[in-house]
Amino acid sequence: MFSPPKRESSLGELPMESWMSLLPSLLWDTPLSQLAIPGSHNAITYCLDMNDRSPVDLTQPDLLQKLDKFMKPLIRPFVYKWAITQEVGIKQQLDSGVRYCDLRIAHRPNDTSTDLYFYHGVYTALTAVLLEIRQWMDAHPREVLILSFSHFLGLSPELHTLLISTIRSVFASKLCPKTEVLTLRNLWARGLSVIVSYEHVLSCSSADLWPHIPYWWANKCRAEELIQEFESRKQSGRPGGFFVTGMNLTEDLKYICTHPTESLKDLVVSTYPPLLSWVQQQSPGCGGGSLNIIAGDFVTESGFVPTVVSLNEKLLKHSS
Repeated sequence: MFSPPKRESSLGELPMESWMSLLPSLLWDTPLSQLAIPGSHNAITYCLDMNDRSPVDLTQPDLLQKLDKFMKPLIRPFVYKWAITQEVGIKQQLDSGVRYCDLRIAHRPNDTSTDLYFYHGVYTALTAVLLEIRQWMDAHPREVLILSFSHFLGLSPELHTLLISTIRSVFASKLCPKTEVLTLRNLWARGLSVIVSYEHVLSCSSADLWPHIPYWWANKCRAEELIQEFESRKQSGRPGGFFVTGMNLTEDLKYICTHPTESLKDLVVSTYPPLLSWVQQQSPGCGGGSLNIIAGDFVTESGFVPTVVSLNEKLLKHSS
């Protein structure tokens, strides 16, 4: 009896918790820098320190730092509304399919300890989050994660040494050396699953720290301006290895003042439809206009992750 052919499933319909391990074998030898990989911009802002004794970070404008110091009860709620770029924990982000994490590291001013923090506006503790990532990786050995440590603030050479030691202690044998061929097949065969990018000269002399991954940041708060900036950059061709297209909108003081009841999430969710429509038109691969890692805010919203993963179907069509 004749049966009609089954409709091929979209890669975006895979269980996102394990999407890499479930990719068709035709993609196992594709360099990771040529896959479409969903990423999390400022991945650890979901647990920013709500303790009012914690200062805003030193990258904030002088005026905001002064207002926060003297008018904290009034100013701090606004800081949180616009500083939080992710509202679910790191485990939920990884479960949702995120495989690139943007991690920004600081040492708090006037802190005599060696404690290090993630930051974006305000701070959150570091080591517990790294351990949570390691636990998730242990449970998902065939998923590959790219951790980008960057935007270091207030770190002395000694603190860099401490941070690198912590990274090596937490991820140990899962760390991928710079000599490895970055394909799923090769990393699976060697039991490697964590690629650490480190934006510091120390990465040059470290066998297990990859150089900084370029990040296309448009510094725009309107979707159409963001798209225009990316299209302009595509004309010059993609970087050679990993690179990130940052789908993160940047609000300015004028926007915040004219939208006093809103938050960054309101801005992001309202602009995801046109941004993700643009993403659907893009392609991974090695071509001049191809994309690689696509990072966003509030990554569990609006089908962001499945939209990015689905782009890899275009590689399958090219292979066949």
